Amino acid sequence: MSDDDTPAPRRSHGRVAISVTGQPRDLMGGPPRIKSAWAAKIITLFPDAFPGVLGQSLTGKALDRGLWSLDTLDLRPFGEGKHRNVDDTPAGGGAGMVLRADILARALRMAEIGTGPRPRWPVVYLSPRGTPFDQAMARRFAAGDGITLLCGRFEGVDERVLEHFAIEEVSLGDFVLTGGEIAAQAVLDATVRLLPGVLGNAASTEEESHSSGLLEHPQYTKPAVWEGREIPPVLLSGNHAEIAKWRRAQAERITRERRPDMWARREKP
Repeated sequence: MSDDDTPAPRRSHGRVAISVTGQPRDLMGGPPRIKSAWAAKIITLFPDAFPGVLGQSLTGKALDRGLWSLDTLDLRPFGEGKHRNVDDTPAGGGAGMVLRADILARALRMAEIGTGPRPRWPVVYLSPRGTPFDQAMARRFAAGDGITLLCGRFEGVDERVLEHFAIEEVSLGDFVLTGGEIAAQAVLDATVRLLPGVLGNAASTEEESHSSGLLEHPQYTKPAVWEGREIPPVLLSGNHAEIAKWRRAQAERITRERRPDMWARREKP
């Protein structure tokens, strides 16, 4: 790419996040990124969609504290021509447009700067044909050094770029979104909350749905009686062994009723 075609610097989110750019350090503002922090890079046509909900609540506080960092890389400046086109018609005909491999490759190579080796830094394309995202995958992502997420648009991306960069395809479910940004935020939320220090009580992740292959047991709080409905007496008994037994039984019941597929996997030898 010529000097005139150099993309704008990626955006960084959080008080302690900066990125490699051509600007002098003293113009960037804010302290440097914590070296060991888990990092996410997002390649997207809509960088203003981030951090979105990730900037709120516990994930947002963790972002501000530098427990993780978020960079967005705008795909548009990598495009061709006056209008910075990033897509073209599908080879062989068909409806819609497809993101070009050469455009995506430029963005992916820039996103590689400062990342660690795989598998500790996976590159993921949010795709309805990908492997279903689950809690185990979130734990795998959180155990690494970071992640690069490619948000698709239109009819998808050129297959060759997925093959060339060995990109992992991940699906949020059996439905189609207009783009990968919402899916990327969901994947990041599920992953970031597992990072050390993000949740106040780390034990809470051990009992919630999917962590043990079961859906979570019912939860109750004050008042003890609401609209004629009482909290199950065992939860107020103070007998922790009985409470644990009740919660386990409830989790198994709910899983059998609502997710027979999960229950069947548990019953396999």
